Amino acid sequence: MKKVNVDDLFNRKASPYALVIGVAKRARQITQDMIDEGEVTDDKAVLLAIDEIKDHKVSIYEPENDD
Repeated sequence: MKKVNVDDLFNRKASPYALVIGVAKRARQITQDMIDEGEVTDDKAVLLAIDEIKDHKVSIYEPENDD
């Protein structure tokens, strides 16, 4: 099993909630892309999404607070 250091994924402004939502949304996109292309892989979509965020290939958008 692959272990992920969560601190590596934070970019100092992303909240844990935003990180979870961002990973989940990207994993669903990856899964849908694989289905559309007929691609089969043993890699889990969540781990691929985490790697993309960690490598700064995908950014997590977090809107400003409107207090």
